[in-house]
Amino acid sequence: MKILTAAIAAAAIVLTGSAANAQTSQKITAGKASDYGLTYSLPLTALDIYLEAEISEETPGEFYNYARRHLGINDAVTTAGRAAKLKSVTIVPRGIPDADNRWTAQFKNGTSASMTLTPEGLPLAINGDGAPESKAPAIPAPRAATPSPLEGPAAAQAVTQDMARSSSTSKKAELAAQRIFELRETRSDILSGQADNPPADGAAMKLVLDNLAAQEAALTAMFAGVKTSRTVVEKITFVPDSDEVRDNVIARLSAVDGIIPSDNLAGAPVTLDVKVLERAELPLTDKGELKTFPKGGVAYRIPGRALVTVSYAGRPVASEEVDLAQLGVVFGLNPALFTDKKEPYSVTFDTATGAAVKLEPVAGE
Repeated sequence: MKILTAAIAAAAIVLTGSAANAQTSQKITAGKASDYGLTYSLPLTALDIYLEAEISEETPGEFYNYARRHLGINDAVTTAGRAAKLKSVTIVPRGIPDADNRWTAQFKNGTSASMTLTPEGLPLAINGDGAPESKAPAIPAPRAATPSPLEGPAAAQAVTQDMARSSSTSKKAELAAQRIFELRETRSDILSGQADNPPADGAAMKLVLDNLAAQEAALTAMFAGVKTSRTVVEKITFVPDSDEVRDNVIARLSAVDGIIPSDNLAGAPVTLDVKVLERAELPLTDKGELKTFPKGGVAYRIPGRALVTVSYAGRPVASEEVDLAQLGVVFGLNPALFTDKKEPYSVTFDTATGAAVKLEPVAGE
């Protein structure tokens, strides 16, 4: 029978640890104390949507006006700017308890069956520990911006005394360009073995060359400017209903603040579409009639299917077909399957949808 309250028979359930899922799951056993019933919730399917955004920033160098004249750089940064783009989207279905679908499976007196549950009370398996967790998609991690060449100690070393004393930007640019060519010449002499005081060994040579490269990079950035980028990651959880969803704003993207809430109009919208591909139906008999729900049966879901699409700037970024409990129907397994003395069965459930994914005889029976 369908249970509408979460408190029913709670005190009568015997709890034991599950060996396979000890860190998260619990096993309940049908027995005399619980009147041979097992109580659990079927799930609704929630969508955990991980948004990875890249925030880029451009900063002009002190000598950008002289980049072409002294170094032949034609694409120097001339104005400061920031930009944001949605780099990737990862969609992960997850089950959450459905308050309107709480059930008790009733087993024959004198027999026993066990059910493994998640901490939220969703079924993992009957007469088993549940299937090994499927390989979850990789969730992107945020990445900090790489330090600018102008931020390291080499930037201070690259500035000569003549550059520091000069009050003319034009003269400073000329001296900075001369220093770049001097650094390149020094590096060439070291690599060719023509340096007056060559490094003592390979390790020392690497240190010297790395320092020369860092100084050149810092001086070049004073002409070409600096371009940096970083990534941010936010998780948005959306619980669809049984209707289609179109252009639902789930977040916004700002060049200044990154990923921001959907009601903050300071950013461009990230939208979600859910297109129904298939609504599940109750199974039929060979005569085309609806099958009857077994008395005291083990309720499970037959899920439907939908196409979930996340878009930004009017273009799809990610699209994935997922099974949704909300598009499904509830049916039941005969509880006698799990207490048969000759060949008891086990069943494994999909915690994201409540579907019965594997029904087989108990191993070793």
